[in-house]
Amino acid sequence: MTIESETIELQVEGDSIAGTLVSPGSKMPGMLFVHGWGGSQQRDLARARQITGLGCVCMTFDLRGHEKTESQRLSVTREQNLADLLAAYDRLASHPAVDPAAMAVIGSSYGGYLATLLSSRRAVKWLALRVPALYWDDEWDSPKQGLDRQRLNSYRQRALSPADNRALAACAEFAGDVLLVESEQDDYVPHSTLMSYRSAFVSAHSLTHRIVDGADHALSSEESQKAYSAILTTWISEMVIGARLDRYPHYAPWYA
Repeated sequence: MTIESETIELQVEGDSIAGTLVSPGSKMPGMLFVHGWGGSQQRDLARARQITGLGCVCMTFDLRGHEKTESQRLSVTREQNLADLLAAYDRLASHPAVDPAAMAVIGSSYGGYLATLLSSRRAVKWLALRVPALYWDDEWDSPKQGLDRQRLNSYRQRALSPADNRALAACAEFAGDVLLVESEQDDYVPHSTLMSYRSAFVSAHSLTHRIVDGADHALSSEESQKAYSAILTTWISEMVIGARLDRYPHYAPWYA
């Protein structure tokens, strides 16, 4: 790892004393969390704090139609929420401690769907999708809340390809590393949807697919929450450390 040092002077009670400021020469990966429809950033905060300890800069945020802007729930569109995600990405990528070439997006359900669309507009190195939802391309500018639930259920049971869906088309172009996390007892995003996503990542550098046994869509049990956190943290650890070894061959984490 590159280490930078800077000679400085400190002014103390009229005297000047010398010092040296030592800092990592490299910037850190940025990790952006995107919650699902009806969720919030709160559930991601604990995971963000944990991953920050791996040497990352993490960011969570609330999509429009949630929390402070819940009054917009009935009118907000997918286009508007994608704009929210783009704004959040740009804010994180511009942080002085972040390496904009080492960006990860971690999305759950609706947030996973939006994350795939983001990857076609911004540089994303790592994409972690937990129970990513799928939506048809039409009605893009219609309120998200108004989409027909029964039609969505039927749509997600189909075997879909990148030619059928813009999110899957973005997956087909993605060349980074991918984590797919499925819930075994999911009533909203079925196994067929996960397989549509998995099949679409034809250009991915690597693809990891994990199933949380006994879990529902929302990870309602504490055991499911812990299992997902362990899967995500392990994967991020491998990705971040691997990236540092590629860039700095002599890098070794302190706990090695």
